[in-house]
Amino acid sequence: MTKIKNKILKHGLRIFFMTLGAVLASLGLEVFLIPNNIIDGGIVGISIMASYITKISLGVFTFILNLPFLFIGYKHIGKTFAISSLYSIAIFSTFLTYFKPISPLTDDVLLAAIFGGIILGVGVGLIIKNSGSLDGTEIIAIIMDKRTGFSVGEIVMFFNIFILGSSGILFGWDRAMYSLIAYFIAYKVIDVTVEGLNESKAAMIISNRHEEIADALMARLGRGVTLIDARGGYTGIPTEVIYVVITRLEIAKLKEIINSIDEGALVTIDSVEVIGKKYQKKAIH
Repeated sequence: MTKIKNKILKHGLRIFFMTLGAVLASLGLEVFLIPNNIIDGGIVGISIMASYITKISLGVFTFILNLPFLFIGYKHIGKTFAISSLYSIAIFSTFLTYFKPISPLTDDVLLAAIFGGIILGVGVGLIIKNSGSLDGTEIIAIIMDKRTGFSVGEIVMFFNIFILGSSGILFGWDRAMYSLIAYFIAYKVIDVTVEGLNESKAAMIISNRHEEIADALMARLGRGVTLIDARGGYTGIPTEVIYVVITRLEIAKLKEIINSIDEGALVTIDSVEVIGKKYQKKAIH
């Protein structure tokens, strides 16, 4: 019975956050960006320009133009993703129409780009975090990523270069540049929303003073470290590589600790997904 309740709660929260994300995304567009002729990328950007030219409701365009991509997503990505995306796009399209009569909160184009981008980014991020999507170009990018040497981000950016370029012809090049600002802000906010401020980072440190660095990291960061036996490829000299998992907010402190001991240490930092309770931070007293 408890498992059923947890499952219902889990699905309920997913629906809530997808709904909230769709509402926020439509709010960012209709109350900040669109009244100032600033557009988003992807299918939404195409829909904004099509709506401007034809005077047909933006919500109609975003829903209809995304349908073929949802079918492709269903075939290549999965049923859950397609259903989640369909629900999010339906709510998004509905609230675009609902928010349209509301007067813009600012006529300052830069403020509109900044705050519109933030709100849009949070909304889209909540939807992506809950296994959905608001834009068909992301679906195509995910599929192409598996078949080409380009990343999802590179493919989406390729699409958006043409879309934002077209907005320059329609709304003026200054608005296209503001659109680029809004897009960049939204892109960064999506990353923070999806990954969170506590996104896990894995650091590997190579230094002749690895024991001192390892002790300092455990004492000052409260993180457990792993020492990996290694050997220099050129010198053949045995050494140990420090492996430690930290959060995004601890990167600056990590660098400070390492530099205070060995400024010549080699450090690499990558994003990782951590599973398991051993990662949890130890209390520092």
